[in-house]
Amino acid sequence: MCGIVGAVSQRNIVPILVQGLQRLEYRGYDSCGVAVHASSLDPARPAALQRARSTARVAELLEQVQTERIEGATGIAHTRWATHGAPAVRNAHPHFSAGPGGDGVPGRVALVHNGIIENHEELRAQLQARGYVFTSQTDTEVIAHLVDSHYGGDLFEAVRAAVAELRGAYAIAVLHKDEPHRVVGARAGSPLILGVGQDGAEHFLASDAMALAGVTDQIVYLEEGDLVDLQLGRYWIVGQGKEALTPAERPVRTVQAFSGAAELGPYRHYMQKEIFEQPRAIADTLEGVQAIVPELFDGPGGTAAWRVFKEIDRVLILACGTSYYSGCTAKYWLEDIAGIPTQVEVASEYRYRTSVPDPRTLVVVISQSGETADTLAALRHAQALGMKHTLTICNVATSAMVRECALAYITRAGVEIGVASTKAFTTQLAGLFLLTLALAQSRGRLTEEEEAAHLKAMRQLPNALQAVLALEPQIIGWAEVFARVENALFLGRGLHYPIALEGALKLKEISYIHAEAYPAGELKHGPLALVTSSMPVVTVAPNDALLEKLKSNLQEVRARGGVLYVLADADTRIESSEGLHVIRMPGHYGALSPILHVLPLQLLAYHTACARGTDVDKPRNLAKSVTVE
Repeated sequence: MCGIVGAVSQRNIVPILVQGLQRLEYRGYDSCGVAVHASSLDPARPAALQRARSTARVAELLEQVQTERIEGATGIAHTRWATHGAPAVRNAHPHFSAGPGGDGVPGRVALVHNGIIENHEELRAQLQARGYVFTSQTDTEVIAHLVDSHYGGDLFEAVRAAVAELRGAYAIAVLHKDEPHRVVGARAGSPLILGVGQDGAEHFLASDAMALAGVTDQIVYLEEGDLVDLQLGRYWIVGQGKEALTPAERPVRTVQAFSGAAELGPYRHYMQKEIFEQPRAIADTLEGVQAIVPELFDGPGGTAAWRVFKEIDRVLILACGTSYYSGCTAKYWLEDIAGIPTQVEVASEYRYRTSVPDPRTLVVVISQSGETADTLAALRHAQALGMKHTLTICNVATSAMVRECALAYITRAGVEIGVASTKAFTTQLAGLFLLTLALAQSRGRLTEEEEAAHLKAMRQLPNALQAVLALEPQIIGWAEVFARVENALFLGRGLHYPIALEGALKLKEISYIHAEAYPAGELKHGPLALVTSSMPVVTVAPNDALLEKLKSNLQEVRARGGVLYVLADADTRIESSEGLHVIRMPGHYGALSPILHVLPLQLLAYHTACARGTDVDKPRNLAKSVTVE
């Protein structure tokens, strides 16, 4: 969600700020803005802050800044996903503070913010009592006024004093009109990075390295509680609770953000592109895996996985959204193949309930970005309960989740722009299947022959996925029907039930059709009451041990006049007939079947959304990276 870009330079930085916002558009937003110090580029100009804000796209913001001739060598910019206050210009960032009695324009302080301030109402009342006038509904404006209230000639000290009063999550970047070549940033519970410019002559702040692609590849990942002071030719980082004169050492990493990965190419939408990238993404994720060994999960700087795997008795998986469904699928694998008890919990629920901690548990957290706020908080909660064995399946090697877990497996899905996750999900499944095999091996449940068979099947996945993608024309035919309905039911059994859940989630995310998923055996316990000829029922039908049970469930639907849309393996002997539409999948792929069966569900959601004319890549009310609670 919300994106931050900031810079201190000697050149006009506005094009870079706006370009950075464009690179962050995939995260989702409903307003955007930029603020610069007018005299930072031309000392002859009066010291003042200039600002442009919009509830349109970043492209319209660029036109606005060009029309209004907003230029500066020091500036901050932001894309906002509304939490406190409706999507409106007055609630868009950057926010100004003009001091007590001011109306917010022109400002002394400009500030952008990702996160949520939990004590904003209390602070707002205190600031209003001191004469500060609020012009927005946001919690962010509280921070701008708070910084102003502490300002005594040093922006860094003002920010440090202000954040000491905040409760909640934040990443902020701040300007002051009296300091034309300075930006101060701070983070707690929300990601923020420092970009070191060429020869150290200019420096940048951003919430995501993607924002700085093509500008710098020298990145410093700020840690929890860090404050950073950017000036011409230098930067200064102070850790949580440290004195201002004691710098914190943070390594500079070379990070290739691969801006070219954000190019749409011949595809209509990023989601379509990412669906078709899955064979390559799976191949990349499995690249270099020659044997099933615990060392695959040592991760960047991680501890010895083989020792951890010997010490655990159970697995706890924590995740949100699509990643949660990948964990639900892995539960079937882990208990069946590795023989290890596994619990899967929604991260936002786990952290707030009383649970029974077990230090012999492997806590597995799953996230595309590695910055998902609820999952990070759940991880920290589990660690605080004494569960030290932690592992993440994550797509970003430099993320907070990877840094905070002892073990990691980095998927190689590449940049995922579409809000509705596709290739991140299937690569998570690949990583979780490898984890299952590694745990099975460490527990003596995997023979050499079984390991070889599993590895062979995984190496054949890219070709099998290509065969599934070739079914797209048939799925488009289904989508034309689904585009005209407002409700749909998805069914699955066993390890394909989570795939039905994921299929329903995809459809409602981007087409806005109400869709629910159930274990097929639950039909007669309630959902069957919903079945009519206007309620399409999508069924995942692999040729596994539950096939005959599933066929009985299909008959229950047909007997009530329901219309079935079945994704059936080639050898299931389920034939198309009136009220029964069948798409033939490749032959049954055993334990890896869920990875294949989810692709047509992704395509069904995508083409249904296209037929309904929705904004596929940026569905309403949703954001790509959910970095607030």
